[in-house]
Amino acid sequence: MSDANTGVIGVLFVCTGNICRSPMAEGIFRHYVEQAGLSGRIKTDSAGTGAWNVGEPPHPGVMAILAERGIRYTHRARIVRLDDFAHFNYIVAAERTHLETLRRMVGSSLVHLSLLLDYAPDLGLRDVPDPYYNGRFREVHDMIDRACRGLLDHIIRVERLL
Repeated sequence: MSDANTGVIGVLFVCTGNICRSPMAEGIFRHYVEQAGLSGRIKTDSAGTGAWNVGEPPHPGVMAILAERGIRYTHRARIVRLDDFAHFNYIVAAERTHLETLRRMVGSSLVHLSLLLDYAPDLGLRDVPDPYYNGRFREVHDMIDRACRGLLDHIIRVERLL
């Protein structure tokens, strides 16, 4: 949860292996947080539901599209841990299977669990497709970008940050 002493709000993005969708979302979201002047108020991270990529950097397709946008980003894949539910206010899943995994892990909690595309309802989709399998990094980027803008707007409104 947010640190009562600092008021920092934590946002964790989750996908399967933490090398495509969730690091892309983290990089894009962090970029918008910085542009809004909220870096000291919102912290971000990303993780996966599976452990097979732990320690690996993001997929080269992710890094290429972030670099095209001028977003500098470094990350090493990690798995979601139980203590994440105590350190993050918002845990945002790339797809419904991740959301169900997170719900099973936590049971009941004060953390806000949601799907990333909940913040871009105009897209008419629930799950972010995995570009690891289809190579559509630009298409996925555009979906994630729209959802990250919506998520930041939501957090600013709900948490009264501006």
